Amino acid sequence: MDLSATPTLAGSLVTLEPLSHDHVADLRVAADEGELWRAWYTAVPHPEAMAGEIERRLSLHAQGHMLPWAIRLASTGRVVGMTTFMNPSDAAPRLEIGSTWLAKSVQGTGANREAKFLQLAYAFDVLHCIAVEFRTHWHNRQSRKAIAALGAKEDGVLRNHSVGPDGALRDTVVFSIIQSEWPAVRLGLLHSLARGRGFEN
Repeated sequence: MDLSATPTLAGSLVTLEPLSHDHVADLRVAADEGELWRAWYTAVPHPEAMAGEIERRLSLHAQGHMLPWAIRLASTGRVVGMTTFMNPSDAAPRLEIGSTWLAKSVQGTGANREAKFLQLAYAFDVLHCIAVEFRTHWHNRQSRKAIAALGAKEDGVLRNHSVGPDGALRDTVVFSIIQSEWPAVRLGLLHSLARGRGFEN
């Protein structure tokens, strides 16, 4: 799958724009809100490591393994988080939406849900994916609830799937939305966004 294009995806709440080093300052502030980087069950970069994390994502993009975006809040113009397409399949048009995080003050506002809607629309309607996957830590209950609320179905749990920075073993919960489900998921997301409702991670 070709992820070399860097589209800007605009909604009413957020705009997803190609990630760049110009976003470092805003993203440092966003990550420091509520000290998100301290959460043991997710991977939010430390503010001082933000430039390196951006460089890592841009390097993966150059290799065709990732498409990274910065999330810009429409109401303030401030960059408040990051998200990506990752792990594209060479055998079939499918990918994962992941490495997503948002500033504490933006969680629960609908920003995450609209960002996911924009990404899903691009994945299914432009890249013609047959499936889009989401993965999260077993203990990240907020994220699991948010993914399920998008309309994704739980595929299963990968036990002892990876080792965290602290050496702890991680169980990974896998969700997906398949191509045939996208029309109904799309309607559900549009309805919830119009009503300003929905769970957020």
